[in-house]
Order: sequence, then C-alpha cells, then structure tokens
Amino acid sequence: MLSEQHLQKVEELRKAYPTSKALTLPVLWMLQDQEGYISTQAMEYVAKLLDVSPGHVLGVVTFYTMFHSKQVGRHHLEVCTNVSCMLRGSEKILARLEERLGTKCGTTSTDGKFTISEVECMGSCGTAPMLAMGEEYFENLTEQKIDDLVDSLK
Repeated sequence: MLSEQHLQKVEELRKAYPTSKALTLPVLWMLQDQEGYISTQAMEYVAKLLDVSPGHVLGVVTFYTMFHSKQVGRHHLEVCTNVSCMLRGSEKILARLEERLGTKCGTTSTDGKFTISEVECMGSCGTAPMLAMGEEYFENLTEQKIDDLVDSLK
C-alpha cells in the first residue's frame, strides 16, 4: 500500500529506531498522508510490514486524534473544546461552523469538502478558542473569523 518512495523511507527509518514497533507512528503518518485516512486493511498492512500485532496498530490509530480511520473532507476543521477553549467560547465557534457548512460535528459535508471534528487540548490555551486545519492553527476565534475562514475556503 505504501508507495515505493515511502517504503524506502521506512527502510531508512529502521536504522534509526530501536525496534520496528517504534516505527508505528511515522509509518501510519506516511500512510495517512498518502491515502487520506487509515482503513482497516491499511492497519493490517502496517502490522505485517512492522511485524507487530494488528491490535497494537489499531490501538495507536484510535488513541491519537491525528489519525483518521475513515475518510475526511478536503478541509478537516478540528475545533478544540477543552477547558480553556470552552471557557472562551468554543461552543459558539463549533455551532457557527456547523451552521455555515451545513454539517454537524463528527460528519463530513455532502460535497465531501468539509469535516468538522471536536478535539481535546491542542496546546493553544493562551490563544483560545482555536481550531486546526491540517497543520495550520486559527486562534483567538470569533464568529466573524469563522465566517471569513469559511468564505476563503468555499
């Protein structure tokens, strides 16, 4: 399932990691980057590739919110609703996103462009409320900033 380029990278990483089990995170990250998500079939593939149990791979995928076991939209908006963000209005931010995108948290829009997820602390407590889209953080959010973001993505 991994491209030849990614398989070469795995072989390079094997030299730097003490065990193949320690490669689980970077291999899953490569696979998700390539495929967009990590299917059950992909988890079994990774388990065989690294000679670890399928249960170990499943545990890693389901523990970390950065891994997705189902397809997400082209724009994955992850809204932090932990204490600092909640106290500074993340509920309003989440509601505004749902309203503007016409989809509920935990689902993908019918056009496949947007997925909204609720996540735990992403370490931006001083600039709450916040959301992440891919590797980009949007902080000190207001409903107007959400409107501007959605407009820029449509």
